[in-house]
Amino acid sequence: MTRGRATARRAGDAVTRHAIARGTRSRVGRASARVCAGRAGADDGRGDDGVTRRELAVKTVTLAAALAAWPTDARARAEGSIESEFWEQVELPLEPGVILLDIAFVNDKRGFLLGTRQTILETADGGKTWSARDLSNLLDDDVNYRFNSVSFAGEEGWIIGKPAVLLHTVDGGKNWERVGLSPRLPGAPLLITAVQDNGTAEMVTDEGAIYFTKDAARNWKAAVEETVSATLNRTVSSGITGASYYTGTFSTVSRNDKGEYLGLSSRGNFYMAWAPGQAYWQPHNRTSARRVQSMGWRPDGGVWELTRGGGIFLSAETGLPEEDSEFYEAKIGSRGFGLLDLGYDPAGKTFWTVGGSGSVFYSTDGGKNWKRDRGTDNVAANLYNVKFQSENQGFILGNDGVLLRYTGRKP
Repeated sequence: MTRGRATARRAGDAVTRHAIARGTRSRVGRASARVCAGRAGADDGRGDDGVTRRELAVKTVTLAAALAAWPTDARARAEGSIESEFWEQVELPLEPGVILLDIAFVNDKRGFLLGTRQTILETADGGKTWSARDLSNLLDDDVNYRFNSVSFAGEEGWIIGKPAVLLHTVDGGKNWERVGLSPRLPGAPLLITAVQDNGTAEMVTDEGAIYFTKDAARNWKAAVEETVSATLNRTVSSGITGASYYTGTFSTVSRNDKGEYLGLSSRGNFYMAWAPGQAYWQPHNRTSARRVQSMGWRPDGGVWELTRGGGIFLSAETGLPEEDSEFYEAKIGSRGFGLLDLGYDPAGKTFWTVGGSGSVFYSTDGGKNWKRDRGTDNVAANLYNVKFQSENQGFILGNDGVLLRYTGRKP
């Protein structure tokens, strides 16, 4: 057992948001005592793209004025055409270079859209039009935040981002408050889930820390006793490829309705799983040389994988597979473009997968066979995320501020 492993926490041990941060980054159990401590910051006051908030504000105002001055047909020509029967492109008040990362709705009309360069947009008409939401009064000066995840349960909602920041609302996003997160938090917040509308939520970081709150983030409890790095370095004998002296992070984390998680290594060579009640993440080796780009849960409880080179693999049975041999490859002519995400309508009847150079494919047989939507070929963007809120309301998020809205037409 390495020094990275944390001591187990006592059941019921909880801390207030003003607890003092102590210990090493790999100690997740004790880290719940610092989840809510302090304010997030950055070393030099700049985000991933080196733009400060003051600079961003000036650029946003300038861009908005320029867009307003353009004729509608000129804006359409500049954005490129889309001829899809299923998707339409939505004009957004964003400067070029913004990557859209997540979207969630309070109801069928009101929703929020997140991205890099501290992008927060809101809609009141189901996603047909969007406007910028200014929450700068809740954020640190000269820090360019990347907002990774948003989730609602009824009127209660949460937003998390990097550097570590957590925003909370109880009135459908009309008003937001900031909840303090410690800069010593093990990893960057990657996924937030509003489990119920009574202050219950779950938060996961890219180093595998999982925290629960049942009182609107006043107190948090750690669900695992150590980070992913500590688990893998402790279990070298497990034979997990790349696990020895592993110091990487999760590139994606997926949660199903049972509260089970899948975390994909940033290297794409193995994944880990966690279920409620387990003290540690469980590593799963891969024998295939094809690195995984993204993975998640199917509506029937099975698992999907998107590999480099545009491959789709599905578990043969429901539940979590133990070996690569339990996956089969679906038929898709991806033309070699990387596939980055897979989503489906709430009924689980139609699957959609998206990726590089505007690639969009759909399946009506549970993901076994796929057809290409050629109408999106002119979309000049990589597409990162596909989400459905209802049978007739879905969105595809991409880079350069590209947002596609589902027209409601069934394949």
